[in-house]
Amino acid sequence: MSAILISREPVLNRGRAITATRLTVHAASGPNACRQIAVELNALADTWPAARTVFVGVSGTVPDAGLLEWGAPPNAMVEIPDAALGRPETQALMQGLQQKGVAMCLDGFGAGMMLPPGSDFRFILADAAAGVAGAPGLLLAKGLQDNAQFDAAMQKGFGGASGWFFLKGLTPAKKLNPGQAQIVRLLNLVRANADVKEIEAALKQDIALSVKLLRYINSAGFGLAVEIQSFRHAVTMLGYEKLNKWLSLLLVTSSKDAAAPALMQAAIARGRFMELAGKGYVDKNELDNLFITGAFSLLDILLGVLMETALADMHLPDSINDALISGEGPYAPFLALARAGEQQDAARLAALTAELRLAPQAANRAQFEALVFADSLQVN
Repeated sequence: MSAILISREPVLNRGRAITATRLTVHAASGPNACRQIAVELNALADTWPAARTVFVGVSGTVPDAGLLEWGAPPNAMVEIPDAALGRPETQALMQGLQQKGVAMCLDGFGAGMMLPPGSDFRFILADAAAGVAGAPGLLLAKGLQDNAQFDAAMQKGFGGASGWFFLKGLTPAKKLNPGQAQIVRLLNLVRANADVKEIEAALKQDIALSVKLLRYINSAGFGLAVEIQSFRHAVTMLGYEKLNKWLSLLLVTSSKDAAAPALMQAAIARGRFMELAGKGYVDKNELDNLFITGAFSLLDILLGVLMETALADMHLPDSINDALISGEGPYAPFLALARAGEQQDAARLAALTAELRLAPQAANRAQFEALVFADSLQVN
């Protein structure tokens, strides 16, 4: 079986909130390609991201009835590319999906397009520049380059968009706001192994931070057997190294911008992916650093400052700084892989996975588990 790899991108509504996830399954063309894809998806069923609608499309092969062997979860929706609508094998798939009650999304639409009789698409993905009059479902723009193009698409009548456009087109500020600076101070205290009383005193200056920190630590994503009641209790149960990770989460989720939740979710998922992908490749004590590297890789956008400014007052290990600022060091390959898993370049994704000697299914599992983890924190 040829390697099957999965990339992802978010689907945002008009208010820039993430409402769905779009997965693209990359596989080599062949008579059994879709059946192999179904096998892979079934093998990942225990890590399926169930919190939101999930669009599933295939790349590199024509979708056919082999996909019907996948036990699609209730929140799954299969993408049907417009170029394959007239192909008998894709029409057989569509009929089978309708019989099984699996929803479909049309990938690609233009005004005047003739659809097969009985087609039922809840969502329509279309290029923002395309004519979309008469679309038989909620329109979602794709291929947007930045926030300005998103705004233009919404004015045109689209109901949302798929992609990473929200990472571009923002104006950096010159410094951190007071709340963010306070979190940096807390991080530095924890990294310096300051006395618990000193850290508690700093936390008490912002009760909202204390509440948010405890909520994260007690979230399903952390999986603790007992509920943490206080910061002192957290130190006892977790130690300073783990608290460093969770305080880093506070910084990632500290933006007050209305559009920030999508960025926060993306940063947390990227960090968790790196942490999972790094198991067995770096020392166990460094896994939290991999998480922080991934989560902080969007810090410049989240905080509205240059990356050098965001990191200037933090006493981070060189391995994190090198990956974030110069793209070098031991963590850089994992960050490159995390970014590749957010794009549609199947060749690069495969090359970076092979470079790390990471099994394709392990990479796919890390993608799914990272999404589940980010969703469990409910930042969006």
